[in-house]
Amino acid sequence: MENSLRIGVDVGGTFTDFSLIDETSGVAHHFKTPSTPHDPSEAIENGLKEVIEAGFDPKAIRNFGHGTTVATNMIIERKGTPTGLLTTRGFRDVLEIARQQRPHLYDYSIHRPAPLVDRWLRLEVGGRFTADGEELEPLDEDAVRAAAAQFRAAGVAAVAVCFVHAYRFDAHEKRAGEILAEELPGIPLSLSSDVQPEFREFERFSTTTMNAYLTPKMAGYLDRLVQRSCDLGIKALPNTVHSNGGLMSMETAKTYPVRTCLSGPAAGVVGAAQVSTAAGFPNAVTFDVGGTSTDVSLILNGRGAYTPLRDVAGYPVRCPMVDVHVIGAGGGSVAWVDDAGALKAGPHSAGAVPGPVGYMRGGTEPTITDANLHMGRLNPVALLDGTMPVDQAGAKRVIGEIADRINASADETADGIIRIAVANMARAIRSISVERGCDLSEFALVAFGGAGPLHAAFVADEVGIPNVLIPEAPGTMCARGVLLSDISRGFVKSHVMVLEDASWEAILEDAGLLTAQARAWLDEEGVPPEFQRTVRVIEARYLGQNFEVRVEGEMIGKEDFIQSFYRVNDEVYGYHVEDREIEIVNVRIEAIGKIAKPLEEPPAIESAVEDAYLDSRPVHMGEDNGGWCEATIFHRSKLPVGADIPGPAVIEELTSTTVIPAGWHGTVDRWRNIILTRNEG
Repeated sequence: MENSLRIGVDVGGTFTDFSLIDETSGVAHHFKTPSTPHDPSEAIENGLKEVIEAGFDPKAIRNFGHGTTVATNMIIERKGTPTGLLTTRGFRDVLEIARQQRPHLYDYSIHRPAPLVDRWLRLEVGGRFTADGEELEPLDEDAVRAAAAQFRAAGVAAVAVCFVHAYRFDAHEKRAGEILAEELPGIPLSLSSDVQPEFREFERFSTTTMNAYLTPKMAGYLDRLVQRSCDLGIKALPNTVHSNGGLMSMETAKTYPVRTCLSGPAAGVVGAAQVSTAAGFPNAVTFDVGGTSTDVSLILNGRGAYTPLRDVAGYPVRCPMVDVHVIGAGGGSVAWVDDAGALKAGPHSAGAVPGPVGYMRGGTEPTITDANLHMGRLNPVALLDGTMPVDQAGAKRVIGEIADRINASADETADGIIRIAVANMARAIRSISVERGCDLSEFALVAFGGAGPLHAAFVADEVGIPNVLIPEAPGTMCARGVLLSDISRGFVKSHVMVLEDASWEAILEDAGLLTAQARAWLDEEGVPPEFQRTVRVIEARYLGQNFEVRVEGEMIGKEDFIQSFYRVNDEVYGYHVEDREIEIVNVRIEAIGKIAKPLEEPPAIESAVEDAYLDSRPVHMGEDNGGWCEATIFHRSKLPVGADIPGPAVIEELTSTTVIPAGWHGTVDRWRNIILTRNEG
């Protein structure tokens, strides 16, 4: 039987993670390779070479998906391309005016980031529709051609076109796009009526402008990735994870790069939701700690939480995406002392290069990883199953240096760094759970990423979560999530009107047209009809409200929709009002191509707990947990189902390290997850 391989890749700030499944044998392989921030496709190529050198046939790779931080990093670092904006006369400053809200009312040191398009490249033209579709003024085509000449002279590499009310009436935008394509051949165009056809001018302008800003360099990165994989003999074109956790083809990713801003974290939530539900924890908090950040998200009834809008480096992006809260707390987060002499940890990071001092790549500043090395929680000789030597003495030295600055012992300083990081992580978890009315005693903490299992039990103690789930190969969970993702894309039309019999019929008509578009797109993506699925979502609110709720389902009758709307309002806001008018905002069709294989139970490991025992060593479990103690060390790959490990203990593996403090114990379930449970009493 011919082998069939599926590979998932997640590009992180410090490491690039790989998950490979041999569908013939059912065996999974997980590994990491150092990231290459100057060109992430280089790290992917390095990892693929390792796959081939291990004896796998590159032609056998049938599915190749990847999550990437390229778009996000370009926004954070302002390394996109020179971009022009063409808009309706009088609206060039929408990006600058934004929403008149301050993130922190009394902190005047906080400033909004400058618009991605300089004002002199935000050009206006005549032409205007009303919100009802009346053409107040025809499009000034001569002005569009003049604007194209200005863009050409300025050397812009991409153009965004954002006209007022184009979310409903797009004739002017489309015609302007045709003219720009004639005048600026080879320059990518982003039309708001295509990229983000929803009302709310500022968010639509911001999302479309960001899409244009990202397009040229994102396309270059994806082209390099395809070339590198083809040179290795891989025929499968890589799909890219987008922010709602689904996959999209190379061409779709090139056209809509703004949809990849939460690419990697979204895949992690998708994978964690399936793993935690299979393990009996349908309600969970995902806890993904990497080298530069901690990403947390909520899973309710086996599904990740979604949001229609979020900021990316201070810029609003409006499109359905997994609701991930990100803070600057990762293994590479730098410990420092502020002007008042207080110890801090993060948010700035040592990143992949130079990295923590203990990684011996030129790092000079103490990090959270160095604190864990000092405390013996990480292997003092080498990580990644012995393939990555570490310098514990160097880590101890820099922890000692910062300890001298705050007049504390090295042990107290290392413990303080970890406790600060744990407090920040706990605050992020409360913000997505307790502040939304969730009782964390009814949730599990799904810990993954290279440093998630390292801190999970301490964070669970901080927030009152009774169980922690450490999935198999936690350091590559996002890459594994890629393998559990389906192809998907959303199609939307804004339809702001009060719910009545006539408007309901118009909504159903729009839903039918969007469904046809969704089916046609799935055909273009090569998804067979039997694997195609569409989900209808109507976003609505009470008349006078500012934000809408998602009502999902194939409701045909208006009364069925109203009852569903009441139910969703009860879930989101805790109430509904039956004598108040309802306003429809958007009709949305989610197109899904069911290409992912369901989660399969892995074969059992034939061994005993004693076979997994490696050694014991002194480990500092924190001042609140008795400080230094002798902890037993195990290797995860040899732990059998049913193994019970009392703390204090450390479980080492290729992609991560799990710490079990006193007062906790770990068991291995049939899915090879480690379930940490707080001891009674």
